[in-house]
Amino acid sequence: MRILTYLFLILLVLFALTFAGLNAAPVSINYYLGTAQLPLSLLAILSFILGGLLGLLTAFSIYVKLKYANRRLRHRLKLVEEELINLRALPLKDHPH
Repeated sequence: MRILTYLFLILLVLFALTFAGLNAAPVSINYYLGTAQLPLSLLAILSFILGGLLGLLTAFSIYVKLKYANRRLRHRLKLVEEELINLRALPLKDHPH
């Protein structure tokens, strides 16, 4: 299994190197505060990393909201189960007819 992992990593590095070599042309980036010249491959990699980080941030915020809702529901379930146990412990009353 380790050999497959190392082989995959070597292939990934070779792919990254060939990608960088094929896309080494400088690209002008205009942003609000100025302009920068970056190789196209670096720009593509930075964009990919930034997109991944934004995706993780979004997923983390959703995860936190779901954990909070789950905790609230577990607390409500505990209260309802305690109430059910208390109701089952009460003696039944006979109703005269």
